[in-house]
Amino acid sequence: MSTISLAPRAALKTPPRAALEMPLRVKPILSRLDPRSRVVACLAFAAVVVVCHSLPAAAAALLPAAVLALLAGLQAGPTLRRLLALEGFMILTLFTLPFTMGGPVLFSAGGLDWGLEGTLRAALILTKGTAIALSVMALLGTLELAELGHALARLRLPARFVALFVLAARYVDVLHTEYGRLRLAMRARGFRPRASLHCWCALGHLVGMLVVGSLERAERVHAAMRLRGFDGRLHLLDEHRPGRLDWGFAAVLTVTFVLLAVLDFA
Repeated sequence: MSTISLAPRAALKTPPRAALEMPLRVKPILSRLDPRSRVVACLAFAAVVVVCHSLPAAAAALLPAAVLALLAGLQAGPTLRRLLALEGFMILTLFTLPFTMGGPVLFSAGGLDWGLEGTLRAALILTKGTAIALSVMALLGTLELAELGHALARLRLPARFVALFVLAARYVDVLHTEYGRLRLAMRARGFRPRASLHCWCALGHLVGMLVVGSLERAERVHAAMRLRGFDGRLHLLDEHRPGRLDWGFAAVLTVTFVLLAVLDFA
């Protein structure tokens, strides 16, 4: 008579626990700060960089801005592409400064004098813009919209302004999706953009449909929010308090501001 063995099979061994555990992702240092601290630090850094009058001080501001980008965990590729897009626009805007501000002439081309004063001024503005843009991407660009809205409300900004900011930022993507849907429908019907009266009329109808659709969606959303008890202001459920990391970050930033001021006045 055959017997049935109840011994566990070798093929059914349970996998080790370490193989099932997911690796923990270390949060960037800036993400551990109070959102209010990040907003105030961004405004203070931008104000200090704007009032710098010398090119060495503005160039030195790029170092703390790059450190903030590293502490925020920004990816190098997307960050560089955004900076290049900003700097390309600024270069096109500042291209006329070397020809209009006078000063010692570096060289002449086609009857136009390229001046040293305008070149230094354009370099100063470009450096300031790069430092401020990098700090904004590090301090505010990594914040969630809800966290940024709560931080603005905790900083005692008007409640209506905070509510409009959060709702507008949330529905920009919805409007962009609606615009993409309308453009796809136009392309499916054979529309191709050309320099003609028919093309301009079609684009005008597209903008009109987008505006009318956004108004209708806004009315539906407002009615749904009123039905759920919305009274025009956001009710905050979280309570952030500055910790030791926030105070340490503020102290380091203050020392950085003092050094930039000394370098600027020197």
